[in-house]
Amino acid sequence: MQTLLRKSLIVCGLALGAAVIGQNVNAEAGDTLRWESVIGIVQPDNEVGNGAGTVNGSGIPWSALDGHARVDLDKGTIDFQVRGLVLAGGNAIGTTGAIPKVKGTLMCDTDGSASGGRSILVDTPLVDLDEQGNARFNGDVGTLPSVCTTERDVAFLIRVGSGRWIANGTVLR
Repeated sequence: MQTLLRKSLIVCGLALGAAVIGQNVNAEAGDTLRWESVIGIVQPDNEVGNGAGTVNGSGIPWSALDGHARVDLDKGTIDFQVRGLVLAGGNAIGTTGAIPKVKGTLMCDTDGSASGGRSILVDTPLVDLDEQGNARFNGDVGTLPSVCTTERDVAFLIRVGSGRWIANGTVLR
C-alpha cells in the first residue's frame, strides 16, 4: 500500500513539475520570484532552454523530499534549499551517488525569444550536497541580466558540477 501511495505521489509531483517549468510569470524589477517546492528530474536526459543556453538533464531520474528557491531580481540574490535529493534509479538508488556538490541556476528567457535564440543562465557557486541529499545556498550572484525581469519565461534548476540538471523549482509565485 505504501509503495502504491509513494508511486502515486511521485507521478503527481512529476506532472506538476512538468506543468510549472513552462509557466509564465510577469517578472518586474523589485520582484522576488519564489518556487515553493523542488522536485527531482523524472525524465532522464530532458532538456530545458534554448540554443547555447540549453541545459541537459541527468541520465538517471532523481527525487527530492522538499525544497524552495527565491530570487530577488533587484538585489541579485538567490536563496535555495533542497532536502532529500537522491537518485531515483540505478544501482545507487536512494543515495546521492558520486555527486558531492550542486549549484542553483536561474534560467531566464527559456525559449530564447529575447536573447538571440539562447536562454540566459545565472549560476550560484557550487555548494555541498550531504549524504542525505540536503543542500543550501543563500547569497549574491551579482547584477542579473535585464532579460530576467523583462521576459516572462523563467525556470530554476539544481545542477551538478558538470552542468546537467537534476532537480527543478515548482509552483512559481
